[in-house]
Amino acid sequence: MQSRALPYRIDRYIIGQLSLALVLVTAGLVALIWLTQSLRFIQIIVNHGLSPFVFVKLTALLVPSFLATILPITCFIVVLFVYARMAGDRELTIMRGIGLSDAALARPALGVAAVAMVLCYILNLSAVPAALGTFRNYQYEIRNQIAAFLLQPGVFTQVTGNITVYVQARGPDDSLRGILIEDSRDPTAPATILARSGQLEVNAHGPLVLLQDGSREQIDPKTGRLDLLTFTRNILSLAQATPDSQPQDIDASEESLGTLLHPDPTLPPAVRAKGLVEAHRRLTSPLTAISFSLIGLVAALGGVFRRHGAMLRLAAAAVVVTLLVALGLGVNNLAARNTALLPLIWVQVLLPGLVAAWLLLRQAGPRG
Repeated sequence: MQSRALPYRIDRYIIGQLSLALVLVTAGLVALIWLTQSLRFIQIIVNHGLSPFVFVKLTALLVPSFLATILPITCFIVVLFVYARMAGDRELTIMRGIGLSDAALARPALGVAAVAMVLCYILNLSAVPAALGTFRNYQYEIRNQIAAFLLQPGVFTQVTGNITVYVQARGPDDSLRGILIEDSRDPTAPATILARSGQLEVNAHGPLVLLQDGSREQIDPKTGRLDLLTFTRNILSLAQATPDSQPQDIDASEESLGTLLHPDPTLPPAVRAKGLVEAHRRLTSPLTAISFSLIGLVAALGGVFRRHGAMLRLAAAAVVVTLLVALGLGVNNLAARNTALLPLIWVQVLLPGLVAAWLLLRQAGPRG
């Protein structure tokens, strides 16, 4: 009875080592990536007096995508590290001495990798698209709110990529005097707007300027003549284009899997191809948690333990995984240009794992 329970105790021991290391390594890498990515938001938050809650919420929405990307890689790192440590401490030698095969020793790692794979599927199919969509909308709202704070008297301010505003004076109640606006949202007919006074307002759709006693000057693209329109009251929106107004610009990573697999036929072919590649990437990338773990197991369990030989195997495994990550990016780019190559996405994910599994099973069983 005790001999039967021993393999399960060993499994629990290895799973505990792997799980703890996986949590720590993944949390550390996510924190590092989060820190580097969040630096670009700190200046905006500090300069414009937005609350720390805005910064935390904005950057936290990026964490699911970080986690989904690095989890298969951290699985490989943890498997390689834990099994290499056990080999260095001769724990694997003892486990093999009691009759455990390489397949039995690999079982805990594959179990942890399977859990990571399921988590990646949850992130890829649900959490990441929802978080990125919320991030896009929240970022849009913040930028439009910030646009109102950017208007400084005596300064030409580029509120958006197509609107530049100059105000001579700005009151504490957001009243404006001496307003000049260059509006190039229509590239064929840019306009210059002048107004004696105005009022800046911010609503859910972005900043608005209520202009009073002004004129709008615009060159007619057909005749080349200057058109001058005077007004006593006018409203001009300084908001950026909303996401809904340009649906083709929405990142494929924000769409649901069903939308990506069955795109709108009116979309350009390049947009549809990009969506299909994203759909297949979501379905295949979690499988790399298993493939990468198998590669790590082959490197850590293969051959007789020798310190220098083990280091070479571990380094070779790291190189192989690095090349596979680069290959995956290249295959995705090729498939986006030619959707007939979509099966290559599955091949480059499944084939390394199958080869690694074959090598692992091919190794000797129990070792004395």
